[in-house]
Parts: sequence; structure tokens; C-alpha cells
Amino acid sequence: MNKNLWTAALVSAGVVSPAVALQAEEAAQHPVVSALQSTTISGYVNTSAILRLGDDLNVVGRSYDGVDKHNGFNLDVVSLAIEKPLGEEAWSAGYRAQLLFGPDANLLGSLSPLAGASGDFAIKNAYVSLRAPLGRGLKLKMGVWDTIMGYEVFDAGKNPNYSRSFGFYLEPIIHTGVLATYEVADWLTVNAGIANGIESRAAFNKINSRVDPAGGWDFKELSYVGSVALTAPESMGFLQGATLYGGIMYAGFRGDYFGGDDIINYYAGATLPTPAKAVTLGVAYDYQANGLFDNSYANAIGGYVSIQLTEKLKFNARGEYATGSPGAFGTATGEKAELLGVTGTLDYALWAQAITRLECRWDHDLSNNNIFGPSDKNNAVSLALNVIYNF
Repeated sequence: MNKNLWTAALVSAGVVSPAVALQAEEAAQHPVVSALQSTTISGYVNTSAILRLGDDLNVVGRSYDGVDKHNGFNLDVVSLAIEKPLGEEAWSAGYRAQLLFGPDANLLGSLSPLAGASGDFAIKNAYVSLRAPLGRGLKLKMGVWDTIMGYEVFDAGKNPNYSRSFGFYLEPIIHTGVLATYEVADWLTVNAGIANGIESRAAFNKINSRVDPAGGWDFKELSYVGSVALTAPESMGFLQGATLYGGIMYAGFRGDYFGGDDIINYYAGATLPTPAKAVTLGVAYDYQANGLFDNSYANAIGGYVSIQLTEKLKFNARGEYATGSPGAFGTATGEKAELLGVTGTLDYALWAQAITRLECRWDHDLSNNNIFGPSDKNNAVSLALNVIYNF
């Protein structure tokens, strides 16, 4: 029924007064109200408790579950996202803003150079999204957007395990720039983007960074990213939904102006359903060149298996192997990095909208450099409880 006819019927029946009906109609037509009606609010609260098994004094290769979180309870991070997704119209526009609060916001290190100390706050996404009616539809993002490479992501609840992999340790998390996405076919999607350069080897995620080593305004380094994603169609039987993904980032870096080498990241990954519907497999490979110093390297390969044991209980396992130049993955300078990691996670969906999981992680120093402590500490073991509420 037409909205105006429905309103008139309610007035005639005495359900609402003419004044109330007029106010409601004016509000519905107001552009601000119309915009808010298509806006969504979501987020999560991520908490943990981590027990260190043993007296290792260092944990290398870990991104958000380091020693400072061990042997106690933690608020990891609170995420709040406000978004208007793209609509169905040809010339559609939207936006997304994701804000982080808590200790993990400090570790992300994404604030602009003008912000100073992060103060338990960070911006993870803040972009305008656009669609242009070119071919099947070209999608654009301009602002701060997630990296397009990696098997795992910053938002822990979207990963199979609570702790992040060695490969995640090597990757950028966000970029500031413009990203184009085009679906060539139902099975093929490509991404290409240009973003700001990197101020330093440790400042991957800095917003509004400017790489200006000449000290003037006539020279700027930029970063370039690209990826290709293949998705198996329905015609491939049990392989339907399998994905093969490849990505590259060529990062403009301040040191390049002085004769140094730019940082380059490569990523390849795949997910694979199996004839046993309860079992899913995955593999990921990361390689970073010049991430520590010129001609340095670091790489990591990881294998994943996910088994749906019951309707509510899932087991996720990850095995990984990483090597790198001295200092890679946070090892001490002069020590060659060669690490083995095994992680097992039990995920039990008891409460609606809540993730509750128990995880055990073992890291081993294959180089026998005692990197986890001074007294023959070639092993680091931790037990973690992770509870996340999504809203």
C-alpha cells in the first residue's frame, strides 16, 4: 500500500492524530533521516586471559598476544563501525568508519603524524565508497582501507585462531589511498590501489604519512598494491567456494631516496573445501623483501585445518614455519630467525553473538639461539581464553 494512503487511513481511524502523521511524513522525507535509515552500526568487544606455561621471558613473532598480556586478564580492543553500504543503483555511494579503543589500538599505530601518542585509540577504516557503471560495475574506496593481502586479519573474531600467524606479522594492515575493485567474472575479482608511502620500516599503518626525504614538496614516494582472487563456481562440485588468492605490495619508502631498497610484500593463499563437509583446509605464504634493511628477507608458510565437530563445537589448527634475516620476527640482531609454530583452538558457540574459544600455542626456535629466554629457552607455550561479543 502507498505510504501516504496508509497514513491517511490511520488518521481516519483515529489511530494517530493529523499533527503526528504530518511530523512523521516530514521526518521520513528529511534527507538526514533518510541517510540514517540506511546506516548500520556494528562492532565487537574482544577480551582474553592468557597463561604463560613456563618462564620464557620473550615471545617473538606475535602481533597481539605478546608477553605484556600473559599471566592475567585483558581487554584487547573495542571496535565500533558505522557504515552505509553501497546500494543497488548504478551510481551508488557509501562510507565506512571503524574506530578502535583499547590496548590493541596502540599496537596498530595508525594515527596521523599530528596525533602524537595514540592514547588507546586508532582508526582502522575511514573511507568513501563509490560505484561507477563500467562493465559489471567498478567499485572505488578512497580514504583509509584494509590491506588486500593476507589469510588472517586484525579483527580476531574473523580468524580461525585467536593468536595471529607469523605471516600476519609481516603484513601491513591498512593503507591510506584509493582502491579499485572490479569483478571480471563470477569467478574472478581484481584489486588495484595507490596509497601513501611508508615513513619508516616500522610504520606500515600510519595515516596520512608523507615520504618526503628531499625535505621539500616536489618529491613523494607512493605505494602500489594489487591482487587477484579466483573462486571456484558451482560446477566444480564439492570444490565450490574454494578460493585462490595472490597479492603484492610495492611500498614507497623513505630510504629509497638515499639509495636504499623499497619494501616489497608478496602473498599467496588458498582455502579448500573437502568431500567431508565438516573439514576445510587452507594454506598461506608471505614473503617480505627489505623489511628490516636492504637485502633482508622474511617469509612464512602456514597450513590450516578446520573441523566442525558438532553443531556448536569447532576445532581449528594451524601449523607454520618461518625464516628470515637476523632480527626478523622480532628476534635479536645477529640471530638468524627460524621458527616453528603449532596452534590449536577449540571454538564453542554457546551464547548467541558471542565467540568463546580456548587456545594452546607452541612456538619453537629451530635455530637454537634461545630466543625465548636466557636459560636454554627454545620453546614458548601459552594457553589463552578468548571471549568476543559481536553487535
